[in-house]
Amino acid sequence: MKNLTKSFLLFAASLAVVSCSNDDSNAVANNVTLEFTNTFKDKVIVLGDASSSSATVNKSAEGQEHQFSELKYVISNIRLIKNDGKEIPYHVNDLDKGATVVNQAKTETLNYLLTNIPRGEYKQIKFGLGVRNDLNVLNQIKFPLFYANAGANDTGMMWEWGTGYRFTKIEGFYDADKKQMSIHTGSTTEKDNDGNIVQGVDAYREVVLNLPTHAVVGSSAPTIKIKADFDKLLTGKSNTIKLSSGTSHNDNATPNVHTSLQMVKFVDNLGGNGTSDVTGMFSIISVK
Repeated sequence: MKNLTKSFLLFAASLAVVSCSNDDSNAVANNVTLEFTNTFKDKVIVLGDASSSSATVNKSAEGQEHQFSELKYVISNIRLIKNDGKEIPYHVNDLDKGATVVNQAKTETLNYLLTNIPRGEYKQIKFGLGVRNDLNVLNQIKFPLFYANAGANDTGMMWEWGTGYRFTKIEGFYDADKKQMSIHTGSTTEKDNDGNIVQGVDAYREVVLNLPTHAVVGSSAPTIKIKADFDKLLTGKSNTIKLSSGTSHNDNATPNVHTSLQMVKFVDNLGGNGTSDVTGMFSIISVK
């Protein structure tokens, strides 16, 4: 009986070893996918021109109908927060490896793969809408991949005057007569009293999202599904905006006339104001 008991214990121990070899303890790192879904409220956005019958039409709190023909934005400075509060940065100083342009017209850009994420449970994600001021320079030598991606003819995520990147680029139409809507955001520069170029409007926004369930990285490679609700563009937590076209400082529907003050209203709606709102248009759909 003693021999039988000993054999049984050895068998159980061997099973435990095999079991441990298959669990998270030996998985040092794995991937995490960020999956972006761009919506008007709960409707996935379909792009289209002014005559499109399939383009998604949204109505703002001011009663203005609007639709998009182009929708792009930059995500960078990504950090995952572990359950114990430790922050895991993902190539936060390298735009080539840690930044992307989400383009609604290109399905492949809606999924962004984070590779070699350390094993653990993650409770939160942080990322930037736009590019941090210290990296927001059109540097083809330092970040050739991101520079090429952002500057491609079908992307157009660079300011024409060469001061940095566009953070969001929205083209479309509004009101029953389909007036043109063109809303571009990005940080600006200006000259100080001595003629030196200094930081102007800071349009970069830090987004902080709590995960409804922990993203467990190890033997599994989770997907974090993120919704960007562009209903918030005009009907946001910070501002309720009415679109208008013209040449006054209050007009805001075209980038050649709207002022930085008007632009910041869109920025705060999309990326949060950085104080009372750190989520903006973003929320977590699920973690799988």
